[in-house]
Amino acid sequence: MKNVRRPTYSFLLLVIGLILINTLLAWLSLQVSHRISPSLPTSVSMIFIAAAFMLIFTLWFGMYGAIAAYAGSFIGSGLLSGMPVTVALYFSLANFWQVLIPLIAFRIFDVHVGIESTRDLFHLVLFGTILNNVIGSAWGSVALAIGGVIGWSQVMSVFVAWLIGNVIVTIIIVPLVLRHFTPRFEKSKVFVKNYWY
Repeated sequence: MKNVRRPTYSFLLLVIGLILINTLLAWLSLQVSHRISPSLPTSVSMIFIAAAFMLIFTLWFGMYGAIAAYAGSFIGSGLLSGMPVTVALYFSLANFWQVLIPLIAFRIFDVHVGIESTRDLFHLVLFGTILNNVIGSAWGSVALAIGGVIGWSQVMSVFVAWLIGNVIVTIIIVPLVLRHFTPRFEKSKVFVKNYWY
């Protein structure tokens, strides 16, 4: 019988570490964006670098990365921006969807995380740059309106800023990092080939 690696305390440490990194990246992304464009709502970043790394971590570490993306967004984009806790709870699902959609697609279509072919790149662009960011941007902008953080008249402008920013960041950063660093992470004990192991 094949020996299946079971999650250990190392995965708990991994999630804690990823939450800290994602929180810091989310908070820094907001700070940079608001220096460039002070008119943006406090929880919206037009250059959300955290989105790229949340996606990378999820493709490397499966659902552990997705959980860390949600928690990092909840703290870094939600609580640290002054968003009410109740709003931050459902607003942060935007980043969860943005990483979960490509994770599921990569597993279903057997896409190599190291982006070894044009087929792999196609799936990354479709599911990890376009579809996931359309859904995440829509979710996030509507969630902000439901929570009273922005007015309903601002939903479309927030959606567009969020979408364009995330698409640019993910299309530039994610393929390069996955292509050059995945071989190193594939050898680690915490690399996740499926969802949890």
